Amino acid sequence: MKKIGRCRWLLSVIVAIYILLPFNQSFAEPSGKIVMFHAGSLTIPFARMEKAFETRYPKVDILREPAGSRRCARKITDLKKPCDIIASADFTVIDQMLIPKYADWNIRFATNRLVLCYTDKSKYANEVNAQNWYEILSRKGVVWGHSDPNADPCGYRSLMVLQLAEKYYQKPGLYKKLIDNRPKENIRPKSVELVVLLQTGNMDYAWEYRSVAVQHELKFVELPDQINLGNYKYDDFYGQAVVEVIGKKPGAYIKKNGKSCTYGITLLKDAPNKEAAITFLQYMLDSQGGLKILQEMGQPPFIPCRVPTVEIKAMLPLELQKLVEVKN
Repeated sequence: MKKIGRCRWLLSVIVAIYILLPFNQSFAEPSGKIVMFHAGSLTIPFARMEKAFETRYPKVDILREPAGSRRCARKITDLKKPCDIIASADFTVIDQMLIPKYADWNIRFATNRLVLCYTDKSKYANEVNAQNWYEILSRKGVVWGHSDPNADPCGYRSLMVLQLAEKYYQKPGLYKKLIDNRPKENIRPKSVELVVLLQTGNMDYAWEYRSVAVQHELKFVELPDQINLGNYKYDDFYGQAVVEVIGKKPGAYIKKNGKSCTYGITLLKDAPNKEAAITFLQYMLDSQGGLKILQEMGQPPFIPCRVPTVEIKAMLPLELQKLVEVKN
């Protein structure tokens, strides 16, 4: 009986110690602030993800800062602002501006394509279509714009669409003709700012991602796959478009070649709340979580999400490795 009593006593001590010790981090409920910098085109779907995630994990407070993707990266590289997660409308922004100093890996999670947006208030709204859009944008008095190529991928992608249109429609000089009819004040820091100008009638046409057009219930002209940057099968043709943007150092420039729209996301090396951020990424990259929201809001996700090499997949937190495949 004494032996049984001692066993019971020892068992109770072990249980008590287990209860008093901190939970293993992998089982702990995430808490605290998660700071996210993300592309403006992700504002509405990320707001919905934020609400769903915080409902599931009420101890978490997601703090989002939308901006042009390159501007988001510069908040980290130039301003040294604390950040856990950055999501870019162009995965190459992460590759070129953040890896390897600020991040180790980059998950490609969604695609998009460009469309020409307008409203009932727009001039020639009853005429514009996929065959004559470039003629209408070149008419005097038509106000159209795009986002800043140096701050926002949608900006340099808009210029790429115009360059590709000149080749596709075989209209020499078309690119210059269109740009000459677009004053510099029609260039805005990020593409979603143009939505307000359209809705208030202060702009007739603006280049946007299709997902943004759907989310804001804008009318839009669908362009051929050969120029809308939405079909990777045309990447060789897209590559003929080249836009110069400001580089990492003052006075330096880099060339961006046309490529199909692919979004990327990463966890910063010095993320202040790494554990909670990983939990959010688990939710976001799940086909029944954040990716489902993207799909519902007009932005095609990659299911599963992608990394280009086995080596990069091995760098991911274990919780995320099962959510991605190796595909270039």
